[in-house]
Amino acid sequence: MRCVALLRNVNQGQRGHPSTADILGAFEDAGCLGAVPFQSNGTVVFEADDPATAAEAVVASIAARAGLERDCFWIPFDDLVSVVDEHGATPDPHRHEFTLHSGGTIDPAHPDVASEAAYRRCELVATGAGWALTRNERDGDGNATPVIERVTGGQATSRGLRTVVRLVDRFATAESRR
Repeated sequence: MRCVALLRNVNQGQRGHPSTADILGAFEDAGCLGAVPFQSNGTVVFEADDPATAAEAVVASIAARAGLERDCFWIPFDDLVSVVDEHGATPDPHRHEFTLHSGGTIDPAHPDVASEAAYRRCELVATGAGWALTRNERDGDGNATPVIERVTGGQATSRGLRTVVRLVDRFATAESRR
């Protein structure tokens, strides 16, 4: 299965962060040969028969290789394509963030969720199993991760919608866009 991994708190090339070599080595250690990094923020396209087990192995390998603990969230590539096909043409993509988390499916209409989002000046536009799409009220804000972490009680990581659109445009085939 083709998937996209988002590693949390990664800025490749910066001190205190895993290197590209560590990340790709971790995917190889997990049996995901041919993993491809996208940008330098811990976004990786990979293939695995069991993505959840592969993600766990990636986390363990990064810890062993770099001495750094990082979370790894993943989504099937086709699911990400569906999100982009539905929301990628929004007139203000620069205000949207795509977030992966391990908190199940979030109900954007739940009063606690709506209240936390409003407090952080954003709204949840769409959600699915382990993901959310958030729209910030102001340009330059990045409120999705703290909102999702607060409402799920777990870790999360986000990427700008424009980044996700570029990723899908680069790696999608005609078959995956149907």
